[in-house]
Amino acid sequence: MSQALSILQNTFGFQAFRPGQEDVVNTLLAGQNVLAVMPTGAGKSLCFQVPALVQGGLTVVVSPLVALMEDQVAALKLAGVEAETINSSRSYDANVAIWRRVAAGQVSLLYISPERLMTGRMISALARLPVTMIAIDEAHCISRWGPSFRPDYEELAKLREHFPDVAIAAMTATADDATQNDIVARLFGGKGKKFVSGFDRPNIRLGVELRTSWKQQLLDFVKTHADESGIVYCLSRKKTEEAALFLNSNGIRALPYHAGMDANDRAEHQDIFMTDPAVVMVATIAFGMGIDKPDVRYVFHANLPSSMEAYYQEIGRAGRDGEDAEVLMLYGLDDIRMRRMFIDQEDTAEDHKRREHRRLDQLIAFCEASSCRRQSLLAYFDEPSQPCGNCDICLNPPTLVDGNAIAADILSVIDGSGQVFGAVHIVDILSAANTDKIRKFNHDKLPGFGAGRGLGKDQLRAIIRQLVAAGYLDLDTAGHGGLSVSEKGYKLARGSDVFRYREEKKSTRPEAEKRPRKTLSTGLSEVDEELYNLLKVRRRELAQERNVPAYVIFADKTLVDMADQKPRNEAAFLEVYGVGKSKTEKFAASFMAVIAEFLGE
Repeated sequence: MSQALSILQNTFGFQAFRPGQEDVVNTLLAGQNVLAVMPTGAGKSLCFQVPALVQGGLTVVVSPLVALMEDQVAALKLAGVEAETINSSRSYDANVAIWRRVAAGQVSLLYISPERLMTGRMISALARLPVTMIAIDEAHCISRWGPSFRPDYEELAKLREHFPDVAIAAMTATADDATQNDIVARLFGGKGKKFVSGFDRPNIRLGVELRTSWKQQLLDFVKTHADESGIVYCLSRKKTEEAALFLNSNGIRALPYHAGMDANDRAEHQDIFMTDPAVVMVATIAFGMGIDKPDVRYVFHANLPSSMEAYYQEIGRAGRDGEDAEVLMLYGLDDIRMRRMFIDQEDTAEDHKRREHRRLDQLIAFCEASSCRRQSLLAYFDEPSQPCGNCDICLNPPTLVDGNAIAADILSVIDGSGQVFGAVHIVDILSAANTDKIRKFNHDKLPGFGAGRGLGKDQLRAIIRQLVAAGYLDLDTAGHGGLSVSEKGYKLARGSDVFRYREEKKSTRPEAEKRPRKTLSTGLSEVDEELYNLLKVRRRELAQERNVPAYVIFADKTLVDMADQKPRNEAAFLEVYGVGKSKTEKFAASFMAVIAEFLGE
């Protein structure tokens, strides 16, 4: 462990391990398999990188994305680590040259995709080398229980047959208990240790809103994060393009990203997002896995994600630097219908569909929660918690109203109209609207006609949505979203159950011009903040010279500490948070020149 600590300090520039890291490192150094479930930003990579350097030999790192591999290898090289990647973005000759270095024992960590690793030729070649560890990033992708299953990952289950004496490190931020057990069974044959460091990301403010006018809601939200980077998730390619165009027309730099785009355009947009400040990436779920941009300040969901795991994974791309971040999800009945339909149309076994419906149920319950959202989210991952004080419900507690009377009217109207009509028509009946459809079907003669006139259409829609979420109403997912009364709903109508609904409130998020600007949690003085901004400019210049994202040079936290300490020599520069020997040699003179000029020296 003393050698591990020395590498942590001298190579990576950290004085001590973070909570949860040391146990994982110890277990891997003892040659045991490990599943580490750690929240985003907790330092999962160091958990296998440090043991790899202690043990020597070759560590093979399995990663799902070329861009992620390239960035991690670039960061390791700047830290003085002999790391390489063999991937499809490089030429045949370049990959051959790298392999020769690997075969000659000149590489400590080799990053590779699962499909390239699991070929007979690569397995045979690696079997002749001193492989001391295999690390699998995004390990939840191996499990059919999880929301991100990838067939390429399933092949990794054969690794323990090919390398029976090599420790395997499986790393993930997103796995419920069933998924964790499945990973351990598949990768380790049940033989390995599991470390779960928790799922809480307290710096992320959680929010959910009823979708009314999604474009205006999106614009209002993004404007409160002016000059900050963010991600906007949309359900379809068409909506992704539409949202990006809309934001650009309103003076916000936004780039689309989806699977229907040319691969080169996608790569270019991702590169811009990773390297330029204040860029909004508008994307389908095709974007995100392995994205390690630390200063993403917000994630906006224009549609309901597929599950709690998917939601957790997507919001986890915000605030990786530990600074304040905000997420907002828009949600409506159409989302529920679409998600149910997607599940029913999957070419999978019925038990898998039932499991996915249950997962969706839990996400819907999260959206309709009347108490702390973070408690609801963490409870899904079996993590008890107290009210967080940093979600929309804690900050603006909802008013719960006795809803049995209006629920009975709604159920009566749905039942009396034949249980085939959608929410729009039902709301029209309850509001006593004068529409052709109501007159055509004589629905103005129903006992519940006009029963909800005093509540307003938005509140009626919200009550119907809450009745669906609570299981009193069913949605016809195969058709056009017709509502029907469930068995549980008939019990409510008979007075055998109690229903309380949440009053819809206007969003209390401050307007852009009234929103206080965030200050760094380190509390730099105004003068030091000016130096910090100059150091960021120098970092960006160095990153552009090397064609890498800025955070690969130094994290924001490192620049904050640098602005605070103002090192004047290499010994002092080495004391800055996140600065090791190699980066001192490469960058000390450049950053100290900025500091000296700022101080007038």
